[in-house]
Amino acid sequence: MGYTKARQGADGSRARSIQKVLWIILGLNVLVAAAKLVYGLITRSVGMTADGFHSMFDGTSNVIGLLGMGIAARPADSDHPYGHSKYETFASVVIGAMLLLAAWRVGTSAFDRLMSPGEPARVDALSFAIMFGTLCINILVTRYERRVGEQLGSEILIADASHTGSDVLVSIGVIIGLVAVKLGFPIADPIVGLVVAGFIVVAALRVFRAAQATLSDTARIAPDMIRDVALSVPGVLGCHEVRTRGPVAEVYVDLHIQVDPSVSVSEGHAIAERVEKTICEALHQVTDVIAHLEPLDEYQKRKTAQHDSDGMA
Repeated sequence: MGYTKARQGADGSRARSIQKVLWIILGLNVLVAAAKLVYGLITRSVGMTADGFHSMFDGTSNVIGLLGMGIAARPADSDHPYGHSKYETFASVVIGAMLLLAAWRVGTSAFDRLMSPGEPARVDALSFAIMFGTLCINILVTRYERRVGEQLGSEILIADASHTGSDVLVSIGVIIGLVAVKLGFPIADPIVGLVVAGFIVVAALRVFRAAQATLSDTARIAPDMIRDVALSVPGVLGCHEVRTRGPVAEVYVDLHIQVDPSVSVSEGHAIAERVEKTICEALHQVTDVIAHLEPLDEYQKRKTAQHDSDGMA
């Protein structure tokens, strides 16, 4: 027994939608990074230059995402019977590592400037225009990418949105630093850089935590929700040992269902198949269900009661 729903949609639409978003954001990140890097180097602003490098890392994470999705979209095969979807999670881990690298780059640049101030950065109207313009772009990108990521259940888009969101924090910090420098406090530039580096580390840890939930097979759906759907199928008298795992958008379920001991093997098999299909259709994030069939005799009643008392049903 077992019922499997198409993982990527009949035409691979999910994978294509994710890749389209990543291509759009890659182009925007390249534009933003170029603007901040060029003018940051011209004005000797450690904050703006570091922010430019951070945006460049954003573009790199988009490329990693595209490569990861290219593999994750492949269909199941003999070597990967559960499909390749975890490659999307692996790519999100790499993006988390990129965030840590960005934090190190921003933090060390700020620390070096704090220890050796050198010539203060030049701040003018164009500095603020570039930073405010790129900040608006990054805010829009973060909101758009996170919204699509949640709609598609895409770990990689949500991780990349966190990466771009950290760039928003960096940009805000840089603007605060530029204002302080303009007011005669050049030391504010590197201090703000150190604070922003800390925020980037926090964003990286959030990405790692989300990936850990998938890679460690953390339960994805409350067992009671699965059990309620199973018990709604005619002929199902009991349900226990419900287990779920997998990526957010591709959850695998296995469970035990109990039927009247007097039903024939073929009838019991048909009930189990209806349960599997019903769960897949009722819960959009579920892509694969395996139902183990059991007769509801005295032994099974005691077994179910024990599971209920232990909170494991």
